Amino acid sequence: MEGQLLLIVVGGILLLWIVFSTFRIVPDYKRLVILSLGNYSGTRGPGVVIVLPFIERALEVDLREKFLDIPSQTAITKDNASIDIDFLVYYRIVEPALSVLKIENVEKASVLMATTTLRAVIGDIELDDVLSKRESINDTLRIKLDESTERWGVKVTSVEIREIVPPRDVMEAMTRQMTAERQRRAEVTRALGEREAAISIAEGQKQAEILKAEGERQAAIVRAEGERQAQLLRAQGYAASLAAISERASQLDEKTMALQYMDTMQKLGASDSTKWVIPMEIVSFVQSTMGAISSGMAVRNGAHEQVKN
Repeated sequence: MEGQLLLIVVGGILLLWIVFSTFRIVPDYKRLVILSLGNYSGTRGPGVVIVLPFIERALEVDLREKFLDIPSQTAITKDNASIDIDFLVYYRIVEPALSVLKIENVEKASVLMATTTLRAVIGDIELDDVLSKRESINDTLRIKLDESTERWGVKVTSVEIREIVPPRDVMEAMTRQMTAERQRRAEVTRALGEREAAISIAEGQKQAEILKAEGERQAAIVRAEGERQAQLLRAQGYAASLAAISERASQLDEKTMALQYMDTMQKLGASDSTKWVIPMEIVSFVQSTMGAISSGMAVRNGAHEQVKN
């Protein structure tokens, strides 16, 4: 009884193993390379794949893009300078069957091919070009590696140099050169700053002089306008004074003038002076005026007498 139970358990386990070995689920990014009795019989997947137990052998191949981290390699440039370079190689398998049938270990073979190709490429380039033309070197390495690994069903998509370490003496020279370049740029920047400052100061002085001249011009205009207005007002006042005098003088007669002269003579007589100098024209005018006044008074007295009689 126990033997039968053991046979049933072993048979169940064997059956499950056969089922799981026969039916496989392959993801979209993988493929199965099938060897039937040792012979290549095709590539299967993705999806549900049937693999016959004991007859077919399935080798799984990942089709996703992967990368190889190439360790630092020493290479000699065309001008015999020793440099250390480390870089990355990005690749993907495009022919699963070739990557299984044509090479034992595709990743290890790709690493060895990358290091060999690197030395060959660097050996044809001078040190200055290696330091300044990194993108060009990346493209050259990618093309050569792709050509070399194509027979393994591998597609090299990109090569990126991460670091280039030149010899110590070259690094010291580069450091001195960078220092001199920084100093030169600092001098250029300082000279440009001083130039811009001088231009700004000169421009400011120019604008100040222009504003000052404009202010003086406006002030002169204002002063001239004020002077003109003042002269105009003075002239108008003088003309008004003359007009008033003329109007007043036109109303004066000889009697009024005589009374004014007599008033003036009275004031002279009230002064402490004992001598006066009187122009003859005034004396003649006073005599004629007095005569006229006397005549006028006689006429007026005669008129009063007639009225009484």
